[in-house]
Amino acid sequence: MLKKVAIGVDIGGTLTKLGIVDREGNLYAHMDFSTTMHKGFGDYLDELKNQIEGLRSQIDFEHEVMGIGVGAPNANYYRGTIEHAANLLWKGIVPFTDELKTRYDLPIYITNDANAAAIGEMIYGNAADMKDFMVITLGTGLGSGIVSNGQLIYGYDSQAGELGHVKIVDNGRLTGLGIRGGLEAYVSSTGIKRTVFYLLSDMMDDSVLRDYSYNELHGEIITKAAEDGDPIAKAAFEMTGKILGEQLANFTAFSHPEAFFLLGGLAKAGKWIFDPTRKHLEENLLPFYKGKVKLLPSGMMKKNAAVLGAAALVWNHLQE
Repeated sequence: MLKKVAIGVDIGGTLTKLGIVDREGNLYAHMDFSTTMHKGFGDYLDELKNQIEGLRSQIDFEHEVMGIGVGAPNANYYRGTIEHAANLLWKGIVPFTDELKTRYDLPIYITNDANAAAIGEMIYGNAADMKDFMVITLGTGLGSGIVSNGQLIYGYDSQAGELGHVKIVDNGRLTGLGIRGGLEAYVSSTGIKRTVFYLLSDMMDDSVLRDYSYNELHGEIITKAAEDGDPIAKAAFEMTGKILGEQLANFTAFSHPEAFFLLGGLAKAGKWIFDPTRKHLEENLLPFYKGKVKLLPSGMMKKNAAVLGAAALVWNHLQE
């Protein structure tokens, strides 16, 4: 009997990750390769096909590929395109699915990574029984996938949910898209680093974090410092959680999710980010929302979330 599987592809500025996944979320084979090894888009797709076929040769059972799901920056779900992605070599509007369909006679779906994570949460994660929730990805930036009434919200032209670029501070820090005072500049793996350096200049406390350059510092170091009682690290998490909690309370007002799920590097800090975020979320909710909104870790946290989320696009279409 043929095993039905999907191909999940996550395209990042540095690496492309791919894997073979079944409906239950079992990952049978996976690998990655350099996104930048081929400057031409057609050459990249030829490499992607070669890598997919290489993966398929690694699994030792007969299988049927039901489709290919792709997560990519600035992906337009409706048109199957990648549009003006700042961190990819291919500029302008790239007809991704049309070009990949010349190499594969299969259903192909593409969306941005946060939307893929939200669908993955619904298919494989902790939102299996939920109709209204948001996934907030806290990596280099802040991404958001919004599910309402059991449907992912794409909006008019497939670009809904760019909550990382909501302006929260006048004349504040720049986001990756040049929005001054945008949320992701404060709440992300990059944002907490920027907060640490602000606090190092503002506070006189002794801190191990003073021994690190900006490029050396990363989230695991900040978390370890907080666990060891470092005042700068603890203050950075408190400040980050306060901002995130306040903004999640604002987001609650337009879709009233049952839960927010946190995913990504910053979410791995555990209680250091969850506790202050939960506190400030609850404090800032309107009275009729209080006690009704959960803040939870993603069920994809210990899985290959990028690949599984992309593959979930296929299963989501098959059950519609």
